Amino acid sequence: MKFLLVTAVVLIAFWIWRNNRQDGHGGATPPPPHRPAGPARMVACSHCGTHVPESEQLTGRKGVYCCAEHRRLAQDSDS
Repeated sequence: MKFLLVTAVVLIAFWIWRNNRQDGHGGATPPPPHRPAGPARMVACSHCGTHVPESEQLTGRKGVYCCAEHRRLAQDSDS
Protein backbone atom coordinates (compact mmCIF):
# COMPACT_ATOMS: atom_id res chain seq x y z
CA MET A 1 0.00 0.00 0.00
CA LYS A 2 2.85 2.36 0.82
CA PHE A 3 4.34 1.65 -2.60
CA LEU A 4 1.12 2.78 -4.38
CA LEU A 5 0.91 5.95 -2.30
CA VAL A 6 4.57 6.89 -2.95
CA THR A 7 4.18 6.13 -6.68
CA ALA A 8 1.05 8.29 -6.89
CA VAL A 9 2.79 11.20 -5.12
CA VAL A 10 5.83 10.93 -7.40
CA LEU A 11 3.66 10.80 -10.54
CA ILE A 12 1.59 13.81 -9.45
CA ALA A 13 4.75 15.77 -8.58
CA PHE A 14 6.29 14.86 -11.95
CA TRP A 15 3.10 15.88 -13.78
CA ILE A 16 2.98 19.27 -11.97
CA TRP A 17 6.71 19.88 -12.64
CA ARG A 18 6.33 18.99 -16.33
CA ASN A 19 3.31 21.28 -16.84
CA ASN A 20 5.02 24.22 -15.12
CA ARG A 21 8.20 23.66 -17.14
CA GLN A 22 6.29 23.70 -20.46
CA ASP A 23 4.49 26.95 -19.58
CA GLY A 24 7.75 28.72 -18.72
CA HIS A 25 9.70 27.12 -21.58
CA GLY A 26 8.39 29.55 -24.22
CA GLY A 27 10.36 32.43 -22.72
CA ALA A 28 8.72 35.83 -22.89
CA THR A 29 5.05 36.19 -23.64
CA PRO A 30 4.25 36.42 -27.35
CA PRO A 31 4.17 39.94 -28.78
CA PRO A 32 0.77 41.58 -29.08
CA PRO A 33 -0.84 41.50 -32.53
CA HIS A 34 0.26 44.24 -34.92
CA ARG A 35 -1.97 47.29 -34.81
CA PRO A 36 -2.58 49.08 -38.08
CA ALA A 37 -1.31 52.63 -38.29
CA GLY A 38 -3.76 55.47 -37.87
CA PRO A 39 -5.34 57.22 -40.83
CA ALA A 40 -2.90 58.81 -43.28
CA ARG A 41 -3.14 62.51 -44.11
CA MET A 42 -4.32 62.93 -47.71
CA VAL A 43 -3.35 65.73 -50.13
CA ALA A 44 -4.91 66.67 -53.47
CA CYS A 45 -2.87 66.59 -56.69
CA SER A 46 -2.49 70.13 -58.08
CA HIS A 47 -3.01 68.83 -61.63
CA CYS A 48 -5.92 66.37 -61.45
CA GLY A 49 -7.25 66.71 -57.91
CA THR A 50 -6.75 63.05 -57.02
CA HIS A 51 -6.14 62.54 -53.30
CA VAL A 52 -2.98 60.63 -52.41
CA PRO A 53 -1.39 59.86 -49.02
CA GLU A 54 1.04 62.53 -47.88
CA SER A 55 3.82 59.92 -47.77
CA GLU A 56 3.40 59.24 -51.53
CA GLN A 57 3.13 62.84 -52.76
CA LEU A 58 5.61 64.36 -55.23
CA THR A 59 6.45 67.99 -54.62
CA GLY A 60 6.91 70.40 -57.51
CA ARG A 61 7.27 74.15 -58.00
CA LYS A 62 3.49 74.73 -58.14
CA GLY A 63 2.33 72.27 -55.48
CA VAL A 64 2.05 68.56 -54.83
CA TYR A 65 1.29 65.89 -57.42
CA CYS A 66 0.14 62.29 -57.51
CA CYS A 67 2.73 61.16 -60.09
CA ALA A 68 5.84 62.32 -61.93
CA GLU A 69 3.87 62.79 -65.16
CA HIS A 70 1.52 65.35 -63.61
CA ARG A 71 4.45 67.18 -62.04
CA ARG A 72 6.18 67.28 -65.44
CA LEU A 73 3.02 68.52 -67.20
CA ALA A 74 2.56 71.32 -64.65
CA GLN A 75 6.17 72.43 -65.00
CA ASP A 76 6.02 72.26 -68.83
CA SER A 77 2.89 74.43 -68.92
CA ASP A 78 4.74 77.01 -66.80
CA SER A 79 7.37 77.68 -69.51
